[in-house]
Amino acid sequence: MRALIIDGYVDEPACLGVPPYLAPYPRYIAGAMVERGIKQQDILYSTIDQLRSGKEMARADIIVIVAGMTVPGKYLRAAPITRKEISELSHLDGIKILGGPIRLGFGEEGGTSAKELDIPGIVPAKKDIEAFVYDLLDNPKDPDSIQHRMRTASEIGRWGVKGAFVLRQHPDYPYVMCELETYRGCPRHSHCSFCTEPFYGKPDYREVKDVVSETGALYNQGARYFRIGRQPDLFMYRAKDGVPDPNAIEELYSGIRDAAPELKVLHMDNANPVTLARFPEESRCIARTIVRYHTPGDVAALGMESADPEVIRQNDLKASPDEVFEAIKLLNEAGAARGANGLPELLPGINFVHGLKGETKKTFELNFEFLKKVLDSGLMLRRVNIRQVMTFAGTPMHGYEELVIRHKDLFLRYKEKVRNEIDLPMLRRLVPAGMILRDVRTEIFDKITYGRQLATYPLLAGIPAQVELNRFYDIMVTDYGHRSITGIPIPVDINRAPLKVIEQVPGVGRKQAGKIVMGRPYRDKEDIIKRAGIKKDILEYISY
Repeated sequence: MRALIIDGYVDEPACLGVPPYLAPYPRYIAGAMVERGIKQQDILYSTIDQLRSGKEMARADIIVIVAGMTVPGKYLRAAPITRKEISELSHLDGIKILGGPIRLGFGEEGGTSAKELDIPGIVPAKKDIEAFVYDLLDNPKDPDSIQHRMRTASEIGRWGVKGAFVLRQHPDYPYVMCELETYRGCPRHSHCSFCTEPFYGKPDYREVKDVVSETGALYNQGARYFRIGRQPDLFMYRAKDGVPDPNAIEELYSGIRDAAPELKVLHMDNANPVTLARFPEESRCIARTIVRYHTPGDVAALGMESADPEVIRQNDLKASPDEVFEAIKLLNEAGAARGANGLPELLPGINFVHGLKGETKKTFELNFEFLKKVLDSGLMLRRVNIRQVMTFAGTPMHGYEELVIRHKDLFLRYKEKVRNEIDLPMLRRLVPAGMILRDVRTEIFDKITYGRQLATYPLLAGIPAQVELNRFYDIMVTDYGHRSITGIPIPVDINRAPLKVIEQVPGVGRKQAGKIVMGRPYRDKEDIIKRAGIKKDILEYISY
């Protein structure tokens, strides 16, 4: 039997998304197939972007489509699979299975309600797609007879290791961020009105040894970039009686480091600000552990959602503004020092959701006032993610999308105000002009070259010139967008660099840059100083 996994899932797009990324879904599916007897060489993996760009579709007996998103937004390169593209795949020969986050509903933008997708010719996996594929392969001739179920932690402990090989088929290999799942399910007794995490039930913690084994398997396949993600709150991993367990985080991180000794990135994703505010000692210990073992530029994404007490009450949100502020302070104390790649070790990110029940004009004012308080306090936020709610059937928010439409103009004005008055000064604080961002990988060229560090929430860097793609550069920050920086690769080759790059070298303006270009080539430092008029302290940024 031959199998094809089509990956149409793209993770959270905050700040234009994570860089090239491989979620657990395709790896678990491939591992389930191997356990059922399909040979590795008969399991093919393709991203939807590869198919969009004309990659020939491989023939297969079983085609598994991973799709869906729960967080809408903008993307730099990869974009989630569309409804139209899924429909077009329905005409392929073979058994076709659709699953992943799409099982919760299909939506393409904030402010809408995700709808159940029913496409003739495609079998939907109504619970965990990896479990459905595993059970189907025991009786592939009758997909309708398969019971839909959730997979177990012990199953993905096996499948994650056995399916690690698909990493090598990713088009960006080896520059791929591999997400490591620690658990899913929310430990809270009541749940936020829009959240889909309750659909997974109580926390189903993975064993540390299983996460470490999966890390080792990926590392042996060439993985060097990792994100501990998927869980709603990393600080509550393997919590005991509702209290964070610093020892579990120590065991997890030290185990990952032992399994992947020469990793290049180890970042995290979500943290609940309530945990940090209510368990400050345990959380400080965990934050120190993370900083000890991770790589710099890490971000703990905090789900604040709203600073409006009425919105918090009506939507059963968990954190008060004061608690979120304490969590921000704690993370700044633990992680504001700068690391080797130029960025602070560990900073908070903040998530706001608009269109929730109880929202009024005052909500936007309170949210802005909270962000202004953080800025004026001298603290740092790595990023502020502002989105409109996407609702899913089975959540209390389902059917309450009218506020998004009613407040659309207000939302857009508020978002622009945050970008100008919060994001921009915060970005200048985070990455001062003249600072060097290490290991920025160039990805696309569109009038300027865009690149990012491989990180959980990387800064978008624009280079005002066409440079070679898929290469790593050290970028000096020269200017700012609202959520991005402009920079130049250093050292600057004075004999080859375009005028637009040379004029951004510190101490060199447009007039002198023109003189430098006209005088090329230069033989050595003395020649540069004599004929180009460049000062000695600028030479550290120049090559020839």
